[in-house]
Amino acid sequence: MKGSFNAVELIRSKRDGHAHSAADIANLIRHFTAGAVTDYQMSAWLMAAYLRGLNDGETVALTQAMLHSGKVLKLASITAVKVDKHSTGGVGDKISLCLAPMVAACGVAVPMISGRGLGHTGGTLDKLEAIAGYRVELDAKRFERVVREVGVSMIGQSRELAPADRRMYALRDVTATVECIPLIVASILSKKLAEGIDGLVLDVKVGRGAFMKDVKSARALARALVRVGHRAGKRVIALLTDMSAPIGRTIGNALETREAIEVLRGTGPADTRELTLTLGAEMLVLAGAERTLPAARIRCERALSDGSAFERFTRMVKAHGGDTRMVENPERLPSAKAKLRVLAPRAGFIRACDPYALGLACVALGAGRTRADQAVDPSAGIELCAQRGDHVRRGQPIAVMHARSKGLVESEAARVISAFEISAAEPTARRVVLERISR
Repeated sequence: MKGSFNAVELIRSKRDGHAHSAADIANLIRHFTAGAVTDYQMSAWLMAAYLRGLNDGETVALTQAMLHSGKVLKLASITAVKVDKHSTGGVGDKISLCLAPMVAACGVAVPMISGRGLGHTGGTLDKLEAIAGYRVELDAKRFERVVREVGVSMIGQSRELAPADRRMYALRDVTATVECIPLIVASILSKKLAEGIDGLVLDVKVGRGAFMKDVKSARALARALVRVGHRAGKRVIALLTDMSAPIGRTIGNALETREAIEVLRGTGPADTRELTLTLGAEMLVLAGAERTLPAARIRCERALSDGSAFERFTRMVKAHGGDTRMVENPERLPSAKAKLRVLAPRAGFIRACDPYALGLACVALGAGRTRADQAVDPSAGIELCAQRGDHVRRGQPIAVMHARSKGLVESEAARVISAFEISAAEPTARRVVLERISR
């Protein structure tokens, strides 16, 4: 590209602790996207940013530059307020599947661009693809039409949306610069703002199974996301939610899809249902559909109980080419050939249920991936027969492992057993939502 832009000077400036102007950052991303800034130069800048940090102004500028590195959806034909939700990732996190259609049934448009699982955390797209025929890749015109007609569409990130983020994340992943709050904020918000949304509810996980292991770091990330989102002109709130144990009673794609359908039908595990209703109420208030959280929650509960949320999910699956028979009869979802019951080694209360260990076991069973290009087995995973706080007898089933072969389930049995801590004392009740951050 023509011009006087000098990547080396920008790298040196950040290395020495100086702040960039918005124009500097816009030039960096524009030249990187065009190929004039090499991957090794961008890697050097990312490390400098990781070590020296970015202030809020720089983070906003980076978010905007990454956002405008590709196509930004306008969704002009959709008159309803458009609100999305983003989770920072966890184990057993099937919330989007029941949340998005429930909110759509309450009159709020939900254009949701989701991701795939990587490592011990699962991904919404993999769960949706457990439904035969479901297409996660729609062009912008089809995506807008589905949101307009159904009220909700859940797709993957196309190459047109925030392409700079895709390339930069790949570099961060191999240069140990992932754990940088400003870079995380810009990555999340550039993709979400590209959807053309009016508001965003953030589910920032904290605990053993989350990216952020402690409340202090999760709070810092949530506050940065909210601040930068506000400065970008969007309505944004964040909830810190517990990830010291898996969400619900299933981990794995078809298993979690089945559980989400249970919630959409008005049942399902209490913690899955609670988090769905809590996030849904926030989305309704953010959209202006209700004035108070209690009123919004009642409206969400009604959508689950009267079947309208389930109906929206079924319509969305049909619009994406999915087999709605699997929605109406979840027993049709992929089922594993090999299953193994894990038994409690002693009697007592489940004091802890390590989501990280169970997430890794699911990856080994075939439900997850360690590289982005790996396929997953939709039938693989773990069903939890007991959760934190439950009392179990010696020899009682506490989990059922699912995989394509007997050898796989047997190889991970010891890791699954070790994930459960059983003690004589009953643990304190687990709080699903730890904190709410609105500014």
